Amino acid sequence: MISDIYRDPASLPEQLRFLAGGGKATSLILERDWTGHPLGSPDAWPDILKTSLSTVLNSPESMILAWGTDQLTFFFNETYFPLLGPRLPWAMGSRFDEVWADAWEQAKPIIDEAFAGRSQRFVDLPWKLDTDRGAADTWFTFSYSRILDPQGEVAGLCIFTNETTARVLADAALERSQAELHEANRQLSQRVEERTAEHDRVWQLTNDLMATARLDGHLVQVNPAWERLLGWSERELLSRPFVEIIDPADHAQAADVVARLTAGEIVAGFVDHVLAKDGTARTIMWDAVPDADQGLFYIIGRDLTEQHSAEEALRQAQKMQAVGELTGGLAHDFNNLLTGMMGNLELIQMRLAAGRLEDLERFILAAQGAGRRAASLTQRLLAFSRRQTLDPRPTDVNRLIAGMEDLLARTIGPEIALEIVGAAGLWPANIDAGQLENALLNLCINARDAMPEGGRITIETANRWLDARAARERDLPPGQYFSVCVTDTGTGMSAETVSRAFEPFFTTKPIGQGTGLGLSMIYGFARQSGGQVRIYSEVGMGTTMCIYLPRHAGEMPSDVEGDATGGTAAGGSGTILIVDDEAAIRHLVDEVLDDLGYTVIGAADGAAGLKVLQSGARIDLLITDVGLPGGMNGRQVADAARHLRPGLKVLFITGFAENAAVGNGHLEPGMELLTKPFSLEALTTKVDAMMDKD
Repeated sequence: MISDIYRDPASLPEQLRFLAGGGKATSLILERDWTGHPLGSPDAWPDILKTSLSTVLNSPESMILAWGTDQLTFFFNETYFPLLGPRLPWAMGSRFDEVWADAWEQAKPIIDEAFAGRSQRFVDLPWKLDTDRGAADTWFTFSYSRILDPQGEVAGLCIFTNETTARVLADAALERSQAELHEANRQLSQRVEERTAEHDRVWQLTNDLMATARLDGHLVQVNPAWERLLGWSERELLSRPFVEIIDPADHAQAADVVARLTAGEIVAGFVDHVLAKDGTARTIMWDAVPDADQGLFYIIGRDLTEQHSAEEALRQAQKMQAVGELTGGLAHDFNNLLTGMMGNLELIQMRLAAGRLEDLERFILAAQGAGRRAASLTQRLLAFSRRQTLDPRPTDVNRLIAGMEDLLARTIGPEIALEIVGAAGLWPANIDAGQLENALLNLCINARDAMPEGGRITIETANRWLDARAARERDLPPGQYFSVCVTDTGTGMSAETVSRAFEPFFTTKPIGQGTGLGLSMIYGFARQSGGQVRIYSEVGMGTTMCIYLPRHAGEMPSDVEGDATGGTAAGGSGTILIVDDEAAIRHLVDEVLDDLGYTVIGAADGAAGLKVLQSGARIDLLITDVGLPGGMNGRQVADAARHLRPGLKVLFITGFAENAAVGNGHLEPGMELLTKPFSLEALTTKVDAMMDKD
């Protein structure tokens, strides 16, 4: 990174080594064109300027160097960057009164005082700014120090500065909160005095739990609602610590609340679970007010048990409604596909029975096409539910996109211009490259459909270092990510459409022109890969779809020559054990691999497969389904097999996407993965490749 390069003096020419240590601030100085600037080229600057600027650049404090007398040139270090906001790219070396034009009337008198020898320090000084960098009302703490040349004349100013807006506002909010708290306490005391009689009536009749307790956790008095709700008598409640009837899972929270009360804080709205005498637990929301002088606190608790049950029932009803919508859309699409498959197979059967063998290939191809579309539908559903089996590998995303350029251009058509902007030095990714390709293709198709009159699609990659705020906005942990954004100049989306875009089967396209699963598949792939998808769109202003994925921190493997997925199976020799509870799949694998010259042994579950492995039979490759009956999944079978026969090659086949069962994509050497449904060519190619690796 450039900030690392300019921390080492040896990385700079000798005449510029005074800039070492400045990181990105140094890069801004070197990137600026100093031609025509009053100071001239940096290598010709006076020594006092170089020394002063080096001090500023290497300071961990937020610092400015204002150089000159009549016209102040503005320099700053990396720590100062956040204060500039959008001014950062052009501020380095500019005039002070241009960089802070909106604060110049406030700053100039102070600067004049400093030049006159009256340097000062200001704490939480209010400043009124324009809003290009944030709020208009701000506060700053800073001090000015004069820099004198050898003749004792002022050559510039060194300024320590920090924005304290957040703390000032927080202090003001705290003061308001404390004032409100004091007022609440005053009003509470007044009401207690004025309404003692009313309190006694409420004490007796209310269904809320009311009590006085000591700060050591013992109840002093309780109202009758305790016995009515919980079954404990007053004597039973007062004879032991209150914590004994709190659910043990809430003990830590209860201790924290008591500590806050001991410190004099009013605690409101905290919820815990209190054990009734019959062993059931009630959900109670408490408000507590301390009386530090007496060593007591007063509590009021409201039973939320039924309310929470009703809310849970509502959530369950909403969940079932969503499931109903999902299964309804799924049933519609699958029934169409099954009709296509079954109808064409029946036609084949009828033609064979009648001895008519012409045109059979047409019906076979139609049935196969419907089957492939059904497989695609299940993959999209699994992607939406984040349960698809991913095969993540270190990937150069810029290279991946470049390899798709011709395909994308043909897909979107000649009326739409395609522009690819790959970031230099893009971080590598550990992703399922095929899934990312599918996601980009889907996004480009959606963008094309949003531009019926033509337009432009831009695919742009970038490195993203998300801090806590930026990560929170994207519902991601802070850290290093890269983004792939697809931007179109199309019709855009309304806020309502954006809010529903990732719902399965939701589509704005006409009936028959979209399943509504494309974006939900992309969302599921991104989330399952540890990333996120965000939509930025306005009606009439186009749309930007950004996929954020984590950076891969490991080494990139060297390129593998050739294509492991193409070509025709060559056949071979060896013994293969297939473990799958579906007899049709075992027989299919047996038939295909037997034709290629392999010996195939079948087993219906893990236990049967292990018996074969424990025998003296030669086994060169284990093919096992991931989801197996009998309490032993495919990964467990593979681990046991490798214990019996170290180094045994294993090919996992799965249709349910139990990704965790195969190591979340982190397979051991000699292990491969094939996702159901797979073509016979894909199976034979994978088997041949694994058997030939010796």
